[in-house]
Amino acid sequence: MEQSLPVYILSGFLGSGKTTLLQRLLDHWTLQGLRPAVIMNELGEVNLDGLLVEQSVPMAEMLGGCICCTSRGDLSTELTTLVKKESPDVVIIEATGAANPLEIVDAVTETSLYQQVELKGLITVVDAAHLLELYRSQQGATYRLMQEQIRCASVLILNKTDRIEAEEIAEISEVLRKWNSYAEILPAVRCELEPELLLGSVGGVIMEDRPADEAVDDGSERPLHSSHDHVMAYTHYFKNPVNSEEFERFVKELPRDVYRAKGIVTFNDTSSRFLFQYAYREADFMKITPQGEVPDVAVFIGEHFSSGELRTGLLRLEKRLLTRPAAVKRSL
Repeated sequence: MEQSLPVYILSGFLGSGKTTLLQRLLDHWTLQGLRPAVIMNELGEVNLDGLLVEQSVPMAEMLGGCICCTSRGDLSTELTTLVKKESPDVVIIEATGAANPLEIVDAVTETSLYQQVELKGLITVVDAAHLLELYRSQQGATYRLMQEQIRCASVLILNKTDRIEAEEIAEISEVLRKWNSYAEILPAVRCELEPELLLGSVGGVIMEDRPADEAVDDGSERPLHSSHDHVMAYTHYFKNPVNSEEFERFVKELPRDVYRAKGIVTFNDTSSRFLFQYAYREADFMKITPQGEVPDVAVFIGEHFSSGELRTGLLRLEKRLLTRPAAVKRSL
């Protein structure tokens, strides 16, 4: 099975150091012999940050507005076009500092329905001094947005720690831990971090021996990367059809930490493929006839749910088909 293309989201408020980190990651991947690509979002009509990125790096620009305020299809289209045109090994999306990260996560995962991409995680860069000032005042839209960017992160970079005192670093680190008890906190100055450490903390290593959704071939169903089990988005590509009633039951019993799910599935007991949507504890299934080669995939979005439990449950549904008699076709 073709390995999924890893995608990372780079979040953080204006001036926090996102573009500096972006350049460090691009240099790291290039030195590894990989081909990175970038989607960069700017509120203005000119991409000034993009001028700082090496010209050889393929880039798509979304200008004149915030990613999360425009149509989700716009970002999905940009990502799909970039992947088809440039065939990158990894994609990183730098969002404007005014972006709500959960909206971007939802938009990126739309692409998983027709391209084999996988959102590996969301990296949030925090300006230590700025956050400390906002926390002490605890008011305004900027404060609430920064809270959201921190709460949704897979890993937090506490940047510009040279601008505050040691006791203030401890104070603001405690705030970060209160808002996000799962993400690793990496203190930094000018985002000087070992890329391997950062990407390992996100939970995504792009040069893997096998796809992340494969079980270890030792008879067990324990997940890979169990140390990074709490994630905000999990993408599962199916290798086999599943039973419709069992899948509906699986979706109905999703943990409350999963607030959105979507995908395309093939059932062994129906005559067509289905697009499913799940939100607000309700699921909807619609018959579809996809054009071209579209994978069977399910994407789950939420806050710090266990990807391992979902993966195990889905693999169990796929395996049941192989051990039971042919199912009677069901009309949905």
